[in-house]
Amino acid sequence: MWSRFSNPAKFEEMARIAGPISLGLFIVTALIGLGGGLFYSPQDYLQGEAVRMMYVHVPAAWMAMGAYSFIAVMSLVAFVWRHTLADIAARSAALPGAVFTALALFTGAVWGKPTWGAWWVWDARLTSMLILLFTYFGYMAIWQSVPEQVRAARFARILALVGFINIPIIKFSVEWWNSLHQPASILRADGPTIHPTMLLPLFAMIIAYTALFTWLVFLEMRTSLLRQRIEKHSIRAPSRPVNISVGDE
Repeated sequence: MWSRFSNPAKFEEMARIAGPISLGLFIVTALIGLGGGLFYSPQDYLQGEAVRMMYVHVPAAWMAMGAYSFIAVMSLVAFVWRHTLADIAARSAALPGAVFTALALFTGAVWGKPTWGAWWVWDARLTSMLILLFTYFGYMAIWQSVPEQVRAARFARILALVGFINIPIIKFSVEWWNSLHQPASILRADGPTIHPTMLLPLFAMIIAYTALFTWLVFLEMRTSLLRQRIEKHSIRAPSRPVNISVGDE
């Protein structure tokens, strides 16, 4: 099965179908999630209306970590199996992942002001999320600044794998250190602690963010493959001499 998706032609065939499906799923689930979160779910008894920021913030934070985990896995695959398509997938996920991380930090600040009384605190999770954003920037900078693509891919893979150390730090920071963030309330051994009227719109938004990420990655990968084909064709195309004939005056 892996050989099917590592072949650029077969991947593009699959992406032409999966891409629009992902976009459609994003639109439907985003409407359900936002509609349910804004108009159907109740206020929180402590946070009031500010809790509605959860439907934008929490999925963004999850996707920030999920996108980077995807980059790390693709980088490992590229190291082990030398599949260039894995490098393309990892590179294509970097910008969406950085945007999700920035969105999580911004909405966290907006949510934190009425809840904690401050826009920013050097909380363990906030600090590790900020480090994640800088890691995304560093990863993208490598691809842009190193002219030789083979070297750029090698350096980017190393950074992606080393930076993955930060993902479990983000996840377990609320348990390892004193944190203003509450402990896990969804992925728990004894089940979620969020009421279903809040949990269902939140799950819809998580699906929406995942579908959006999938569509963006497929779109960028297809664009990168098309760009590679154009560059190879321009290199291989023989230059034709230009004949200039001057007529008799």
